[in-house]
Amino acid sequence: MERGPGGVDRGFLMLLGGLIVFGLAMLTSASFPLGLSKFGNGYYYLIHQVIFGLLPGLVGFAIAYKLPYTVYRRYAGVMLFVSIALLLLVFIPGIGKEFGGSKSWIVIGSFSMQPSELVKLTFLFYLAGWLEKRSQHELKDFSQGVLPFLCVLGVVAFFLIEQPDTGSMAIIVTMALATYFAAGAPLKYLAGVGVAGLGGLALLIKLTPYRAARYMTFLHPELDPQGAGYHINQALLAVGSGGFFGRGYGHSLQKFQYLPEVAGDSIFAVIGEELGFIFTLAFLALYLAFLSRGFRIAERAPDAFSRYLVVGIMTWIGVQAVVNIGAMVGLLPITGVPLPLISYGGTALVVTLTAMGIVANISAHAK
Repeated sequence: MERGPGGVDRGFLMLLGGLIVFGLAMLTSASFPLGLSKFGNGYYYLIHQVIFGLLPGLVGFAIAYKLPYTVYRRYAGVMLFVSIALLLLVFIPGIGKEFGGSKSWIVIGSFSMQPSELVKLTFLFYLAGWLEKRSQHELKDFSQGVLPFLCVLGVVAFFLIEQPDTGSMAIIVTMALATYFAAGAPLKYLAGVGVAGLGGLALLIKLTPYRAARYMTFLHPELDPQGAGYHINQALLAVGSGGFFGRGYGHSLQKFQYLPEVAGDSIFAVIGEELGFIFTLAFLALYLAFLSRGFRIAERAPDAFSRYLVVGIMTWIGVQAVVNIGAMVGLLPITGVPLPLISYGGTALVVTLTAMGIVANISAHAK
């Protein structure tokens, strides 16, 4: 593993930088018509992303890189408590705001944030510290390991379901299970939790009409092409029309107010349309190389806490990418989660870059 000044993994930083630059380039193209029609400035979304996402995110990265990673262990409980309190704020009238059918934003004046993005990181701090303190016997025991783990995870999942933010809930649950598995939890317990989770999700779909409608749209998007199936149909049209080599950068047709959430959740569809199959595969290869580099850092982490932290962070990024891309190609239901480091969204980019600073810090201490 190549090390740069201070011992940091240079390959990881180069791959991260490549994804950031690519994301800004695709955001510029995808959002230009929307910015022009809504704000009279085609570069509105790019400027907003740089000012409220990239720049504070780089500050977060720098701070996280300089801080000893042991600090997160010390204050994990406090940070988790604060972030859960923020999850509760979204239910307070006048503070919590609903966008896209989900009450998952806090808006106070000109300030806005999405607490579920912050919870992904703070819950991971708590989980990594909790796992490090348990012996292998405790981790493999149901009453001492699995049950307490499920209780804390259940609290976070409950508040996300109530918003509702099923996408973020699925990502946090998967991230938590992967981290627990890395700590040595028995596969039979994790498989049981997974089956129970799928059963609970099926029950939610059955009991809530909007989830049932979304699930039916996923199975049969052709049944209501101008209604519930509009989003997925336009996304598939965008990806399919790209062919092998794409329409060319900046030449997407679907971004002209045909494709919903074109700068956010649907940006991968624009990537597929403009760059085509071959270059989209190259982008996915870049993403896979980045994730692989992160997991290599986890393998060489100096202690259990840092190892669990990196495993959780890289699993979070990987699963979120799979959920987003899978939705745009019709393999998964649309859940409204952004493509990490690519989609428009200030809170998501700030938290993600801060998490990358933590991984870079741990890489500098790697064995």
